[in-house]
Amino acid sequence: MAVTPLELKGKSVYVAGHRGMVGAAMLRRLAREDVRLVTVDRSEVDLRNQAAVFDWFAKTRPQVVFLAAAKVGGIVANDTLRAEFIYDNIAIAANVIQAAHQTGAEKLMFLGSSCIYPKLAPQPLREDSVLTGPLEPTNEPYAIAKIAGIKMAEAYRSQYGSDFISVMPTNLYGPGDNYHPEYSHVVAALIRRFHEAKLSGAASVAVWGTGTPRREFLYVDDMADACVHLMKTYSAAELINIGTGEDVTIAEFARIVADIVGYRGAITFDTSRPDGTPRKLLDVSRLTELGWRARTPLVDGIGHSYSAYLASE
Repeated sequence: MAVTPLELKGKSVYVAGHRGMVGAAMLRRLAREDVRLVTVDRSEVDLRNQAAVFDWFAKTRPQVVFLAAAKVGGIVANDTLRAEFIYDNIAIAANVIQAAHQTGAEKLMFLGSSCIYPKLAPQPLREDSVLTGPLEPTNEPYAIAKIAGIKMAEAYRSQYGSDFISVMPTNLYGPGDNYHPEYSHVVAALIRRFHEAKLSGAASVAVWGTGTPRREFLYVDDMADACVHLMKTYSAAELINIGTGEDVTIAEFARIVADIVGYRGAITFDTSRPDGTPRKLLDVSRLTELGWRARTPLVDGIGHSYSAYLASE
């Protein structure tokens, strides 16, 4: 199909989830565009509430929608809050996508998650691996909800001709991350743990799992830049992976974080904690062909993240 580039200039742009790590990065990036940013606080419109979402969209009628709102968390949160993760995320996707359709939004981008891929899918993960095998059990509810959102975007494009697209970010980190001791993602969890260990003079820090799983990490401002690039230039049913195309072991990553935080003690591994998927590296060849590459090296990104953590203390 012929792809018509989207002209963002002068458009009203709604970022759903603007207070989250990804949404806030989207606002920072969109501030460089000549657009009218539209946001609404969760206290005013709960995106799980269909009537509230439909009413707000009818009044506001945003032309461009970035659907970055989601209930998110690390491996423990995903495995513990299973009902909340599937209900909240399906409700958010269903309400916002239908509301955008009803009010004639020109374009919508749904942000998925790399956990939608089968646990043992061939590496690096290609976009066509979705639904080819069983999911990682610990985050299956979240993954099912994200797959539902992707399939909704596809269905609205197929049935109504809606210019709805889906993107698939890898593991994200950066300013605004969640540093909860149990429910945070691995980057925020390690920054907090090594920082507290440095302050307390702890002789060692335990990292969850064996340290052998390999993970890819993308700085959140790079993610936001990729989303704006794709919103302007991409229009098709197939989802697009967003990542760096490079990965490291959790053990290697832990040592990088420890060095940046300035923790000099020993690093041990708590093998009673789950590892999750053995490897999650995205194939980003389609994104590269579309003219975008990540710019922030891992060491620089972790440095920015640690500075942001210290500033929020």
